[in-house]
Amino acid sequence: MTPVTLGIIGCGNISDAYFRGAAGSSLVRVKACADLRREAAEAKAQQYGVAALSVEELLADPEIEIVINLTVPLAHAAVGLQIIAAGKHVYSEKPLAATLTDARALAQAAAAAGLRIGCAPDTFLGGAHQACRRLIDEGRIGQVVGGAAAVISRGMESWHPNPEFFFKPGGGPILDIGPYYVTQLINLLGPVKRVAAVATKGYPTRTVTSEPLNGQIIQVEVPTTVNGVLEFESGANISLTASWDVWKNKRIPFEIYGTEGSLLVPDPNFFGGAPQVTAQAGDWQDVDISAHPFGTPNRPLKDGRSVADYRIIGALDMAVAIREGRPHRASGELALHALEVMEAFALSSTEGRHVTIESVCQRPEPVPLGADESVFVAARKAA
Repeated sequence: MTPVTLGIIGCGNISDAYFRGAAGSSLVRVKACADLRREAAEAKAQQYGVAALSVEELLADPEIEIVINLTVPLAHAAVGLQIIAAGKHVYSEKPLAATLTDARALAQAAAAAGLRIGCAPDTFLGGAHQACRRLIDEGRIGQVVGGAAAVISRGMESWHPNPEFFFKPGGGPILDIGPYYVTQLINLLGPVKRVAAVATKGYPTRTVTSEPLNGQIIQVEVPTTVNGVLEFESGANISLTASWDVWKNKRIPFEIYGTEGSLLVPDPNFFGGAPQVTAQAGDWQDVDISAHPFGTPNRPLKDGRSVADYRIIGALDMAVAIREGRPHRASGELALHALEVMEAFALSSTEGRHVTIESVCQRPEPVPLGADESVFVAARKAA
């Protein structure tokens, strides 16, 4: 297929993953990038061999079909609306918007214009998570009745070069890290019915210890420890803990409990990992994910480990889907449903009640077995 031409708005820390992912793909090509800080755009343009443009110039380029929106969460909706107004599809970093109201406005604008919205995270398309999806769909653990998920750390101020936005509206552990967990749960179990939660703020301020802002004080404006329960339309109920107030813990990322066994799900912040499954009270068995694409470790970490990092495959699937006229998996509908679920955590805590989820969402289609990005094209040919 003729590669789909991309533009990138927002040249911050996360943009490298998208530039690298696009450079390794035959399905897309990045033509240009833009940032309010011209020097940031020029640096990425030089590094990755693309053009550095103003936002207005990028949006006016008729060759660019999809614009990847990597701005800070508070700007996601406004920039997304600009992209749609320019007649282009938008693929956004998570969350879809800082508020559900803004996300709905974005979805309505796209629908009216006949354009698509895609949104991270796309980690649920990774080999480990698709293998877990297949086990559930095949009934290996029976009917899912419960589970527990946890994403716990000290936060971002010790490593991120500009961490302030994590502690402002649109940030916090639920809206920043929660999308990986909530989206994977929807992938595994389907739409959420209602939510109950308690949300608190562990520290009123944070002191940056990373460079170049070492010593800067951040005023915390969002909850930083949240405990909640999600009830799914399927009948399952799952507890979720998200916190940036914890020095050390031994919680595992994900356990799913079924009537016929249990499933250990790897960290949905990454694409790979080693799932394990039991049959009733039997021993844990490793799950082979090798038949699934996007699960092989390909990025070394500072601690010597290597992880599977295929960030951008949601946009690749979207690009193929546009060409082929089929739904894409990391969709605006999915992202909006996940955002409503995450916003319900704070609402439930503030109002002391269960919050019913109003949006509807279908489980994304599973990713076919295969070796690489060709599965997105092969899936359509097979159908």
